[in-house]
Amino acid sequence: MQPTISIPQGWKYPHFTLGQRTQQGIIIGIKYYPSDSFLRESDEGWHYVVMPDINSESEENRLENELELLTPQELKILLEAEIAKHLHQAELLTYELEAIPGTVINS
Repeated sequence: MQPTISIPQGWKYPHFTLGQRTQQGIIIGIKYYPSDSFLRESDEGWHYVVMPDINSESEENRLENELELLTPQELKILLEAEIAKHLHQAELLTYELEAIPGTVINS
């Protein structure tokens, strides 16, 4: 079953999703400020929590119109770099596993 999120009637749908990568970073949170809310920071609508650097705890709050998607080429380069990094980590872990006495590796 696919997880779903219901958007209340009268709210606009968000343009971006959790986990989506943008020029400003990866989206890690979404919140909505209705027009009648005293808590809204500025504009009515969706506000996004973005992590500019996955190796840092810093977060930024951004309005929808402040976010810009990566181009397909930029996204491809970013994902290929992440894949290479994870493959390298897996290779290092395999060497570490092979160093354990009496361990048989099924490859």
